[in-house]
Amino acid sequence: LFTSIVGNVFGFKALRALRLEDLRIPAAYVKTFEGPPHGIQVERDKLNKYGRSLLGCTIKPKLGLSAKNYGRAVYECLRGGLDFTKDDENVNSQPFMRWRDRFLFVAEAIYKAQAETGEIKGHYLNATAGTCEEMLKRAQCAKDIGVPIIMHDYLTGGFTANTSLSHYCRDNGLLLHIHRAMHAVIDRQRNHGIHFRVLAKALRMSGGDHLHSGTVVGKLEGEREVTLGFVDLMRDDYVEKDRSRGIYFTQDWCSMGGVMPVASGGI
Repeated sequence: LFTSIVGNVFGFKALRALRLEDLRIPAAYVKTFEGPPHGIQVERDKLNKYGRSLLGCTIKPKLGLSAKNYGRAVYECLRGGLDFTKDDENVNSQPFMRWRDRFLFVAEAIYKAQAETGEIKGHYLNATAGTCEEMLKRAQCAKDIGVPIIMHDYLTGGFTANTSLSHYCRDNGLLLHIHRAMHAVIDRQRNHGIHFRVLAKALRMSGGDHLHSGTVVGKLEGEREVTLGFVDLMRDDYVEKDRSRGIYFTQDWCSMGGVMPVASGGI
């Protein structure tokens, strides 16, 4: 899709700037994608939490904690009432905290918090890695230790890797949280690049149960109506054209599962 639409044209000498604001994806093409591994309703069924937003936070400091101290922070947050905690996008597998150690201590924290609260809890374990094989190995480890959800940086990891991970999560009962690290390199300039609503549509087809959508009141850039527009594109089955919200085309998702918008960047 992107090879055909934006593959070479952005590099033409005749163009000083070019921006892809939106595109309509034909129903026949939408049906060739499986979409999110599970979708919003299945996630709520798994968590047994309905009628409210899910509340979570990112563990800080993002770098420097040992795996044991990181797990302790996860436990305290979940025990205090949060539904989810999250790896920051920079948390991967560094000398001070290797990924497998983090996975094990976080799993222990989740089990303890669940036992004490009687609720289902989770932590977005970052499975992003340098190769698809390594990424799937981390996803397999997460499945083996019984955690409910993993995370992937879909722009830095790439759409093909993301789709492979999405298929694995669907087949193995894992929820997939999607981080949008690097999106501003592509979408922030007003006169050049690709708007995030296009990247959000692409992610829904590639597969993800959550996607960072930004938030109007946080630390990150975003306009209210435009943000609400691509939130609808992420979760609704049929979205009418509404230029006041940046939706230039009516989009039919053909009953494809919805992606839960995550208010990233602080509330």
